[in-house]
Order: sequence, then structure tokens, then C-alpha cells
Amino acid sequence: MDFFEVVDARRSVRAFADALVEPEELRQILQAANRAPSAGNLQAYEIVVVRDPTRKRALIEASGGQGFVGAAPVVLVFCAHPARSAPRYHERGERLYSVQDATIACTHSMLAATALGLATVWVGAFDDEAVRAALDLRKSWLPVAILPVGHPAEASPATSRRELSDLVHET
Repeated sequence: MDFFEVVDARRSVRAFADALVEPEELRQILQAANRAPSAGNLQAYEIVVVRDPTRKRALIEASGGQGFVGAAPVVLVFCAHPARSAPRYHERGERLYSVQDATIACTHSMLAATALGLATVWVGAFDDEAVRAALDLRKSWLPVAILPVGHPAEASPATSRRELSDLVHET
């Protein structure tokens, strides 16, 4: 697919088929995350790859019972690593740039998964401390996105979007 086909094909999928994500597919997804732009090229984020059923169950609980989180064969958890931004960008780097870095990396992962014919759904509704406990994360890492990855169990229709005239503002 070309880039615009990937963007058009990306959907939030909450039903995953019982099929593994191949190691090479996961490597490509993680490599895409690693190529994401970041403030000062500091890459102020960490990615936790979760395959363990017990930890996935804990992520379901941490996300308020969103069962599809555990239905995917692989779950990626993107965490901001504020201390990587702090020396150069101080408080703004800690508070904002590290979170932006993690979200850009997650977006690259979503698009890479789509290009490979895989499905994802961005999960932002979760309890930070419960995610930290589920994955034994360092206190200094801030979980910002959970990304289940797998083969779609069904086709998902496109969702409506705002008109550009409502979204874009020129000055």
C-alpha cells in the first residue's frame, strides 16, 4: 500500500482473530516506532511488548475491563520517559515532549501494522498505576497508550470524520 492507502485503511479494531503476529511483522512495527521523529531525537519513550496472558489480563483490568486488550496476541504499551527529555528541555520536555514522543511512536506503529494487514486499536482509557503494577514498570515511566496488535477477526467500516472546513483554520 502507498502511504495514503495505509492512512485510509487504518481502523480501530476490537475483534482479533486467533492468529499469531509473526516475529518479522512485530520487528517491522517496532522498527517503525523507532524511526518516529522525537524532540531533539532523544526518543523519550519506552515500548513494552506484552504477550503473557496473565499480564494481558491485568491490562484488561487496568483498562476498566476492555476485554479486547487481552484478545490480541501482542499488546504494545508506550510509555513516556520524561527523564530522557529533562536535561535538554527541562519541565516542558518532561511534561510534554516525552508524551509527544511516545504518541508519535505509537502512531507510527499503528500505521506500520496497517501496512502489514494487521489491526490495532489505540487504548488511552486506563489507570496509570494499575498498568505500572501489571507490567512492573519503573515509577519514572508514564504509560500513555496501550496498543493491541493482531489480525482482524472482521472488517471494520470507516468512521465518519469532520469536514476539513470544520477542522482547519487559517489566519
